[in-house]
Amino acid sequence: MAEQHDGRRGLRLIRGEGPRPPEPLTSRNAVARALMEAGADLLLRRISPERAEEIERHVDEVLTLFDRVETEPLLMHVLERRLGVLEALMRESRQARAVRIAR
Repeated sequence: MAEQHDGRRGLRLIRGEGPRPPEPLTSRNAVARALMEAGADLLLRRISPERAEEIERHVDEVLTLFDRVETEPLLMHVLERRLGVLEALMRESRQARAVRIAR
C-alpha cells in the first residue's frame, strides 16, 4: 500500500488493494460472516427482504448441520451440498450488488 500525504491537516491517503475476494464458506465463522454481510446488504437496500430471509434460512440449516456432523460424520456430504447452495446465493447477491453499484 502506498501512503500519500494530503498536505493539508496532516491527513494521509492510504491506497487499498481493492475489494477482498469472497471468503469460502468452510467454517461456522465464515457462514456467520456471510449472514452479517446479507444483513448489511439488507439494511443498505442492496438485497430484498425475501433474499435476506432465504439466506438466513440457509445459514440456519448449515449451522445446524455443522453441529450434527460432529456426532454424525455421514452427514458431511449433505453439509457440503448445502454450503454450495449458500455460496451460490451469496455469489448471486454479490453480483447483483456489483451491477447495482456500477450503475
